[in-house]
Amino acid sequence: QVQLVESGGGLVQSGGSLRLSCAASAASGRTFSAYAMGWFRQAPRKEREFVAGINRSGGNTYYTDSVKGRFTVSRDNAMNTVYLQMNNLKLEDTAVYYCAATNRPGVRTSSYEYDFWGQGTQVTVSS
Repeated sequence: QVQLVESGGGLVQSGGSLRLSCAASAASGRTFSAYAMGWFRQAPRKEREFVAGINRSGGNTYYTDSVKGRFTVSRDNAMNTVYLQMNNLKLEDTAVYYCAATNRPGVRTSSYEYDFWGQGTQVTVSS
């Protein structure tokens, strides 16, 4: 069991930057580094979509095509936190952003592969 709390969302102009954080508190006996992590987002009237994922050690990452070169996912296992640095934000990046954790190894891109979810943080990009 792990609890996830996102922060860092807000209102930003197109072309701006935000950094999302996701703090994890794991159940006793399991460390944060036991979980691969992912970021997803859901815009109004759209399905939740994968944004970025990172494996347990942080050595491997994967991004959806629309954010490649603009977003960077990273993690600090000592701080039990995963980050999503978002640069050159576009109007279409507006969504609620969720972090998620999975017991499965590697980088996971499907929401069905994730076991634990945060409550989400709103990101709104204005023109």
